[in-house]
Amino acid sequence: MKKIVVIPALAAGVGLAASAFMVVPALASSAGPARTACHSSSGLPDGHCTPGATWSRVTQGNIRSTICKSGWTATIRPSESYTEALKRTQLGLYGDYAGNKLGNYEEDHLIPLELGGSPTSARNLWPEAHPSSYTKDGVESTLNHAVCDGRVKLAPAQRAIARNWETAEHALGLR
Repeated sequence: MKKIVVIPALAAGVGLAASAFMVVPALASSAGPARTACHSSSGLPDGHCTPGATWSRVTQGNIRSTICKSGWTATIRPSESYTEALKRTQLGLYGDYAGNKLGNYEEDHLIPLELGGSPTSARNLWPEAHPSSYTKDGVESTLNHAVCDGRVKLAPAQRAIARNWETAEHALGLR
């Protein structure tokens, strides 16, 4: 029988809602200690642990007053104390796949704020190793411009970047 571990993503200390809780399988064996429950592969998050989450306040109909408005993401970006605490928790799930220094990782939004990703959901944030986090920023900007210019609809852009940010531009016909 599989055990399930509920990670309350530091709920009390950081003021998270129940939606920020993560449910992941507990991977333990009789041969040794529990293994990490989540795995990053080729710079991509584990789809079971970090599937991505959108924010219901951002829709195709209001992109001009949200994601296409200069400076808007700064008004909704979570605090560093929130993301650093979540990063510590999630590194316990992902393991130190890029070394054990917190500075080796950026707590990144899988579906970026620039595309209407949830600002605080643990399902949308994950410890992304450098330097891939820097490369992903360019993809996020390209997709934001494509959505705001009307070349791509919001929902397909969100799905493409959540599926695989490295192929999102190609999948949407932008490359």
